[in-house]
This record gives sequence, structure tokens and C-alpha cells, in this order.
Amino acid sequence: MSVARARLVVPAPSRRHSMCSAQCTFVVRSLIRQQQKNILHHRRRILKLNLKEMTYGPVFYTHRSGAMSGQHLADGTVDTGNGGNRSPVDTKSPTSIEKQHSYEQIDHAHFLANDIGTLYLNDRFSDVVLVVNGERFHAHRVVLASRSDYFRALLYGGLKESHQSEVEITEASINSFKKLLEYIYSGRMNLSILKDEVILEIFSLSNLFGFTNLELSLCKYLRSNINVYNVCSMFAAARLYQQEDLVIEALNFIDSHALDVLQSESFLSLSPEALQEVLNRDSLYAYELDIFRAVCRWIKANQDDEDPEAKIKVLSTVRYPLMSLDELLSVVRESQLVSSDNILDAIQLRNTLPSHKLKFRGQLKPNLNIAHPSQGAQVMQGEMRSALLESDSNGHDHERGCTRHLINESDSGIMIKLGHPSIINYIKMHLWDKDLRSYSYYIEVSMDQHDWVRVIDHSNYYCRSTQRLWIHPRVVQYIRIVGTNNTVNKSFHTVSMEIMYNSEEMDLVNIEKGLVVPKFNVATMDKNAIVIDGVSRCRNSLLDGNCKDYDWDCGYTCHQLGSGCILVQLGQPYMLSSMRMLLWDCDDRYYSYYVEVSVNMWDWELIIDKSKELVRSWQLLQFNPRPIVFIRITGTYNSANEVFHCVHLEAPAQVPIDSNTVEVEQEISNLQVANRLGCQTFSNKYFSISYSKMLIYMIKLKKNEVIRKAIVGLVIFKYLHVSKTLRTLMNRKSLSQWLVPLQQKLQQQ
Repeated sequence: MSVARARLVVPAPSRRHSMCSAQCTFVVRSLIRQQQKNILHHRRRILKLNLKEMTYGPVFYTHRSGAMSGQHLADGTVDTGNGGNRSPVDTKSPTSIEKQHSYEQIDHAHFLANDIGTLYLNDRFSDVVLVVNGERFHAHRVVLASRSDYFRALLYGGLKESHQSEVEITEASINSFKKLLEYIYSGRMNLSILKDEVILEIFSLSNLFGFTNLELSLCKYLRSNINVYNVCSMFAAARLYQQEDLVIEALNFIDSHALDVLQSESFLSLSPEALQEVLNRDSLYAYELDIFRAVCRWIKANQDDEDPEAKIKVLSTVRYPLMSLDELLSVVRESQLVSSDNILDAIQLRNTLPSHKLKFRGQLKPNLNIAHPSQGAQVMQGEMRSALLESDSNGHDHERGCTRHLINESDSGIMIKLGHPSIINYIKMHLWDKDLRSYSYYIEVSMDQHDWVRVIDHSNYYCRSTQRLWIHPRVVQYIRIVGTNNTVNKSFHTVSMEIMYNSEEMDLVNIEKGLVVPKFNVATMDKNAIVIDGVSRCRNSLLDGNCKDYDWDCGYTCHQLGSGCILVQLGQPYMLSSMRMLLWDCDDRYYSYYVEVSVNMWDWELIIDKSKELVRSWQLLQFNPRPIVFIRITGTYNSANEVFHCVHLEAPAQVPIDSNTVEVEQEISNLQVANRLGCQTFSNKYFSISYSKMLIYMIKLKKNEVIRKAIVGLVIFKYLHVSKTLRTLMNRKSLSQWLVPLQQKLQQQ
């Protein structure tokens, strides 16, 4: 289909038409300009919103009643609609509140850090130049002074550097100081890209310039990145700057990698003092010949720097008696570093001294059980040997799960050989405990199976269940356990054995006369103490540590007055000098009692006698230190009935012991009991102490409540009058409020 083209003929415009066209053009152009303005304004508004969203998070707006109201939506305001005629519901959710708070708190610390960081090595605003080995570093005094006390004193302390535009730093290399300066401006340092020697130099600079936080962070990094090649340098730096944690970490690493460290190049850089500290350690486990050869290498490498005296001191750290005769004659003598007299003395000591008097070296593995096949340990003597080092302490009986030997003079006991000579201070041994039997035994140690040293002697004590034994640290390789008594039969049974150097609990005990002096309560079921005699609804409730939940029916152990007692056996002998026990005190009753102790159930010793006193509630008992296994508490009087009740027992006492305070507080408590009962004759004993001195003493301790109790008790017995003691009390403003009425009452009486 063809389309005919029509020609549009436009007539020439008239003057009126020209005027209308001009007006239209003007309007269109005006509309275009307005539209462009609107678009530009819209773009600016979007850009502004985007910037707000980048800084503060999303910003929302809603239109209500013809106005922009973004805060309503941000605050959780709800518009109920209909043209905005209804009031909004002012409900703010926790999220909205947090968002509002985020708007109120501005945190631009990262901007500040970045802005200050841009000043690093920037000569803009720089007012000082630090010169290190000829290289110039532009810096800013105020930044340096605000970050370091050293620079504060150097640049603002009135020294000559305070007025110099260039300050020379002579204690650092260029690389290490450049990294430190970057840290000063940015607070950051990437240690993964730095060499060990640079890190160690920065470590020393942080100590010199007083950057404590940086020093601690570097110390942690160095501790976690110790190796054979840097350990000696780390040890020297830590020793110089008294970083004890790093010193210990470095020494432990040297001990466990002794041969590799002795043969390393960094070993040659140690100072004479540092080298002596390393070589004098018993835990530097290496053959003495290897140690001697390492010392020879060190002397050769430092012969131009050290004086002869230092050389002699370093050679003296070698333990020549531990070498064989062939090593002394063929190696030591040929070195010409040790005199013939010293070599002869070493030979004589080796041939004459018993082995336990020689200073052996041994491996040190803190808190690791080395009496285990994985550590090379094995049982050399005893029946059913395989059970001792790998058995379960819970799954055992007479025929399985324990190692044993006959108790007679010809049996040499149970012997264990450790994989290596080792430093130990702790032995944990579990004895067969399916009944109430007790054992006696002793333990000996040796380095050669010929010279034995007895480190534990419990041959005269009754022991049961788990034995936690502490000895002074020493190097051993053989341990022998010899049973001397079994209260049931003639066999000695051990279920399990752990041997180690225990550093985690060593501060909780002391050792006195071969016995443990504990700082914790050993009269507990966890420490294998048991109640042998006594009546209770729950066995061993006396030892469960619960001294709060007790009443008329439960929570105590008792016995009939005139027959029986309360008898407790500890797991092993302990050296004790105090106990504490709680007598049943739910009413005003009082008791009398005495306490005896023994180590074998036959020989008893009276340590506390309260049989002629009236006491109640908590009892803190002190006596001369002595070995104790059995504790026998015998009640002699109860003011309410014919039964003696004890709620809680602990040994040693787990409260601070001040003999004066304890005596005063117990006497006051006993005095009040006597007062309630009107026992004038019985209570006269309590007036043997000087109450004037007592009250003044309690004033010094600020024991206001105790003072009040004491005065009230004395007033009842008419032993307190208007005296110098009362006037002394009156001088204390904190006591005057209740002392003034008391004085008036006394004056009236």
C-alpha cells in the first residue's frame, strides 16, 4: 500500500503569532531552568543523604501532614493515617533507642589516629629533626613528648636538646628506630615482616624510651617465637631488662633443647654472667662432656674480650666429677684449660663420694607425669608390674589393677625406673582402699640402684587411699616403694603412681621434718579423710565443707556423752598446728570437750582440753606443730541433752590466726554463755585475763561489736565501773553514742 506524502504548508506568521511564540519560548525555557534546578537540588540532597548514611548509618524520612519527619520513623513513631489528624503512638523500641544513642555519641578516634599518622616522616609542621647514624627523620616535639617520658624530658626538660632543631639519637640503628618512630605516630607495628635481631633491638629501645605497652607486647611475641637460633639473644635481653617471664621462658627452652643450644652460634654471644647462670642449672640436661666442649668453644670465641677471671668462673660451672675417667684424661686434660690438680680432685670425688652427694643434672618437665610408659618409665620390681603405671585408680580389686609385694625383710619392694634422670618434687600414689585398711611404707630414690636415699618415711604412720607426697627438688632415676605394714594382711598394694615436678601447687605446702605442712584444709573427703566413729544421717558430713546448712535433724555428727567419740582419720600424716570446728549452735546450748591426736591409733596425745570450760559455736584450736593422722573429739558436757554435736571440722584452720584476737573473742562468747546460765562459779575463770588490756586491744583493731559484747557481759557481772578503761573508751567518737548512756547507768548503780 502506498502512502501519499502530504506537504504541509505553513503560512507566514503574523505579528501576533510571533509575540505568542516568543512568550511560549520564554515559558518553556523557564520551565527547563526550573527543572534543572530541581534535578540539581535533588542530586545534592541524595549526595547529602549518602554522606550521612556513610557516617551515621541509614537515614529515613517519611511525609506526614505535608512535612518531612524522619525523626519520627527513626524513633519508632507510628502514624495512624488519615491525613495526620491522629496523634502518633510514642513507642520506642530498644533498637531505636540504641540507634538514637549512636547518633548522640560520636567516635572519630580512627580519624584522629589516621590524621596523626600522616605526620610520620612528614616535614609539614615539623619542629625537630632526629638524626640516627647520619639519617634525618623529621618529627614533632609534641607528638614525641606525649608518647614517651624519655622524649618529654629530652625535648621539654630544659636540656640542651630542648633548644636544638636537630637531636642525635645514638642508641639505635636506622631500621629499628624507623620502625619505632612509625609506631610512635601510628600505634601499630607488624612484627611478622621483621627479623629477630630487629625485634630484639626494638625491644631494647622500648625499654630505653619508656614504651611500656610496646615492651610487654614484644615480650609476649618473643615468648611465643623462641627457637634455637634466637633463644640466647632473648635470654640476654630479658636478663638485662629484668623481664622475668621471658627469662624463665628462655631458660626452660634452653633446658629442654640443651645440646642444640650448646652447639649454636648464638651461644657464643652470651656474657660470662649469663653463661654461668645457664650452666649452673641442674635442669640443663646434657652430658657433661658436651657442656665442657661448648665452654671451650665460648672461650675460644671470646678470648680477646674476656679477662682471665671470667674464664676461670665459666670453667668452674662444669661438673667434672660427673665425667668418666677416660673423658677427664683424654679430653679435659688435652684441652689445657683445666689444671692437673682440678682433674685429680674430680677423680677423687667421683671415687669416694656417694652418688647422692654428686650434683647431677636432670630433665625438668613441669607438671607432666614422667612415671608413664610414654616417657620411658618402667616397673623393675613387684608383682603384676604392668598395672602400676597405666591402671585406672577406680577399677581395681585384690587380683587386678594393682601392683603389690609381700611385707617381709627379704622383699625389696616395688621399684620404678624413669626414662631419664629427672628433677622431681611430687609423688602421688594411690593405695588399695576398698575397705578401711591402712598401710605404712617408705620411699627411697637413687641414681645408680646402689646408693639409696630415703625421701619419705611413713613407716610409723597409718596411711590410706591417695598419698600426696612432697619432697625437696632433686634429680632421681630410680624410685623404690617399700611397704612396712598392712592392718589387714601381709601385702602392700599400690594401684597407681604419678611422679613429676609440680610447680602449680608447690606454693600451697611446706615441708617440715619430711612431712607436708599444708596451707589448705586436709580434713575433707577430697583429700581422702574419713569419719571412722560417730553418728550422722550422712556419713562424712563432718568433712563435706558445708558449715551453713544444718538444723535439728541433719548436718552434724554426734556421739553419746559418756560413751564413744567422733574419730576422724586423715589420708596421710600432716604436720599441723591448728584446727577449727563448729559446734551445733541453733540454740543457746553450750558444750565441753577435749581433743586427742594420734599417728597410729595406739598412742594418743591430748592437745586441747575444754572439759572444764563452757564453749559454743566456732572453736579455733591452736597447739604446737606435730604429726597428725587421727583426730579424736570427745564431748563431756551438753547443757541441753546428753549428746555432743559437731557440724564442721577443718585442719589446719582456714582463717587468719591471731592468738590475741582469738582468745578475746572466744572468751567473750564463753562469758555470754555463762551469763545466760547464771553460772557465777564456773564463769570466774574468765576473769583471769585483763579486761582493761583486752578492751584497749580490741579498740586498736576497731572491733566495735566485740567491745560492746565485752562491756555488756562485764556490766552484768558488775565488774565494770567508771574507770580509766571506760574513760579511754569514751575518747573514741565512734563508740561514744552507746558508751555515754552506759556510763550514766553505771554511775547510777
